[in-house]
Amino acid sequence: MGHNLNFNENTGRYSFFSVQQKAWHGLGQIVSDYPTSEEAIKHAGLDYEVLKKPVIIKNVGTMGQHDGEPARGIDIEIPERFGTYRSDTNQAFDVVGKDYQIVQNREAFSFFDAIVGGNDGILYETAGALGRGERIFITAKLPDYIRVGSGDDVTEKYIFLTTSHDGSGSITAAFTPIRIVCQNTLNASLRQMSNVVRIKHTSGAKQRLENAHKVMGVADRFSSRLEDIFNHWARVKVTDTELRKILEVALCPNQATLENIKNGNADENSAIFKNTVEDAFAYAMVSDSQQMDTTKGTLFGAYNAVTGYFQNVRKYKNEEAKLQNIVLGGTAQAKGQKAFDLCTGFAEKGIAILN
Repeated sequence: MGHNLNFNENTGRYSFFSVQQKAWHGLGQIVSDYPTSEEAIKHAGLDYEVLKKPVIIKNVGTMGQHDGEPARGIDIEIPERFGTYRSDTNQAFDVVGKDYQIVQNREAFSFFDAIVGGNDGILYETAGALGRGERIFITAKLPDYIRVGSGDDVTEKYIFLTTSHDGSGSITAAFTPIRIVCQNTLNASLRQMSNVVRIKHTSGAKQRLENAHKVMGVADRFSSRLEDIFNHWARVKVTDTELRKILEVALCPNQATLENIKNGNADENSAIFKNTVEDAFAYAMVSDSQQMDTTKGTLFGAYNAVTGYFQNVRKYKNEEAKLQNIVLGGTAQAKGQKAFDLCTGFAEKGIAILN
């Protein structure tokens, strides 16, 4: 399996750390205790500064011979364009405009420290750099849990942050609940309420980063709302036939496939799609995490059958592709959201929502 973790030639280490779990492909540092932000930055190989310098094109054109000197070019500085690079290895990232505000890796961690306040509460679980170090990610666990049913089915509360140093994308922080028994990422945006905060890399980025923890009060609002929703879904019964229908609609790749499902012509759909539905259905029927009181024959189980399929059944070309799919706006995240919306409708209107 391939990966895109940054390898630092200077230190001979991969830029990644994980607490008590196998790091990607056995690479990176595994630590036994939750680190402070200062320790996490070092463990993950993120203790470098990002700098920028003017973009200069060397030896443009030639000047004629003069006083016996050979012909030579001239250096031209491109106005208002800068190259970003990392301080420790001098590796270049990309060209950015004059308004681009570098957000240092340590500032991304200070954002987390500010959410809960002090070192109590926030637990850094993974962090790392991709590519040449131009993209970094951090996952940190918040105190408290979302509990479904009598208490055995527990979902931990995470904030996932990613930022880049090459001018692409924004600083993104997302509230990401993860169900412990199966490590399902239960990403969901509620109606009129997003679980994602985006901060642009422009002149006010540092200030916005410092203030973002206020916006992440969204995590608290989301937690209580999701706890209510998931507990309600754990009490809504779903037959095997309804489960299969939910899976078909949630995993549907296009309109033509959906029309076949709704018109009772599911046999006409592709073998790949049918196999996907079968795999998700089998996961719902046999996985231990799906046989709990909260999930067996329930709407909460149907939702987890979709998220669990992408997390625990589907094969990816590498771990970065999986990360992209599940938490960075890829297919799995989109299908998980579709399943969430379908289950919300089912809870209100029953099977009619699928027809």
